Parts: sequence; structure tokens; C-alpha cells
Amino acid sequence: MPTPAMRMDTSTMRIMITDIIMTMVTITITMIIRVTIITLTTTTLTIMPRMITATITTTSIATIPTITTATSMLMTTNEPVAACDLAEREAAALYRLMTWLSPAFPVGGFSYSSGIEWAVEVGDIVDTATLADWLEAMLGDGSGFCDATFLVHAYRAAEAGEEANLGDIAELSAAMVPSRERQLETSSQGRAFIDISRAAWDADGLDAMVAACRTPLVYPVAVGVVAAMHGVPLAPTLHAFLHALVSNWISAASRLIPLGQTDSQRVLVRLEAAVAATANRALNATLDDLGGATFRADLASLRHETQYTRLFRS
Repeated sequence: MPTPAMRMDTSTMRIMITDIIMTMVTITITMIIRVTIITLTTTTLTIMPRMITATITTTSIATIPTITTATSMLMTTNEPVAACDLAEREAAALYRLMTWLSPAFPVGGFSYSSGIEWAVEVGDIVDTATLADWLEAMLGDGSGFCDATFLVHAYRAAEAGEEANLGDIAELSAAMVPSRERQLETSSQGRAFIDISRAAWDADGLDAMVAACRTPLVYPVAVGVVAAMHGVPLAPTLHAFLHALVSNWISAASRLIPLGQTDSQRVLVRLEAAVAATANRALNATLDDLGGATFRADLASLRHETQYTRLFRS
């Protein structure tokens, strides 16, 4: 019969054996996990290049030509040098348009309302709906379309170096302004635009084109000439000009009605299609197509001269 001492030794032995077994199991599991991770990593590293190659090319994934083809295709994902040059020119043109036709460009556009102040005074414009109707008519059937057409023809004459033709366009555009205040508005902005362009954004041939004109350039003609001399494309120039034009009208109306910022943006959104349509018409119009049907807007610019209280110069 075992003594108490022998039973104690047996218990101790059982504990030791159990500890040994648990330690061996832990070591075994750890080794299995490590082997598995290494195997998976090796397999992944082996498979991934083949998957990339298979995605890029349709040839065999195990041949050297396939790897060369994949590398070549990856290296030619960037644009060629010529395309980069074109992108740089487009970026420069966009930068200049955004600068020239920004409200911050100092041509004094914020001082003029194009007769809108009188229209608000007499109740023709009272809210967003009446403002949008008024501006859409001015844009498509009034001064907006005429200014856009003059810009197009001035641009093309300046681009082609047709000094005599540009002089005729400048005279006609000045003669078609319906009132003294509108004449002041467009000629003052045109003169400021030319002066600032010469001082900060001069271009070869700009002085010669301006000198060829026998009359001070009105604003749309000035924009067309400067854009042509800088090589800025015509269509973006025209769209940017019309956007700036309606933005200035809306800015004046927002202070006169008054309108909140959200309502002003709603009017700008509504005029988006009208701006595009007017630009497309102007791009295809001849000088014989010039004319307007916005007698009330022309009357507003005439009546504004004698308006009792005024915030704007036109």
C-alpha cells in the first residue's frame, strides 16, 4: 500500500507530465501556424505577379515576353510629351479666362446694372421669376446676343490679323449701343480691360491690333481681341464672357430687389441653357444677324439717366 509520501510524488509527477504535454502541444501549434503563414506568403508572392501580368496582357503568364510587355504597358500609362504640352496650354488658357472674367478683375463691372435698376424701380422686376425672364430676354434677344456676336467677329479678325476688318467691327459695335449710359458702361470697361491687359497680360501683336481700331474698344470687342492675341480658344472665351455678363446682372439685381444668395444662384442655374444657346447662335452669326427685340430693356437704360435715386452708373 502506497505511503502518503509516495502519493505526493505521484501527484507531482502527474502535474509535471501534464505541463510537459501542454508545452509540446503549444510548440506544435505555433510551428504549424508559422509554416502555414510562410507557405501562404510564398504562394501569394508567386501568384500576384502572374495575376498582374494576366490582367494587363492576354499572353502566357509564364514567359519572359509577357513580363516585358506588362512592364512596357505600365511605363506608357502617362501621357506623351505632346499631350502634356497641350494640357499646359489649356491650363494657361483657363487660368487667364478665370482671371480676366472674374468679378475681382478691375474693370468696374460692379458699378453698372445695364438698366436693371430702373426696371426694379418701376416694378418690372420684383422677384426671381421676373428677374430670370428679364435677363433671359436680354441675353437671347438683346444686348447679350449682340455683345457675343461682336466678341466672335473681333476675335476672328484679330486672330487673322485683319486690322481693317477689326476697325470696322469696333466702329459698328460702338454705334449699336442704345443709350449714353450703356455707352459709358461698355466703353469704360473695354478701356480698363485693354489697359490692364497691356500692363499685366501683354501679348505680341496686341498693341498693333488696338491701334488699328479707329474708336475706343467696347468691352466685348476688347475681350475678343485680347483672347485672340493670347491664343485662348474662342468657344471657352465666349461662354466665360456670357457667364460673367449674367453674373454681373444678377449681382446688381440681388442688391436692388434684394435677393438672397440662394435665390441668386437659382436664377443663374435657370440661365445656363440660355447662355449655351446664345453662345452657339453667336458662333454662327454674321454681322447682318445683329439686332435686338428688347425695347423695354433699352428704354430702361434711357430712363435710368434721369432716375431720381441711383446706386449704379447705368
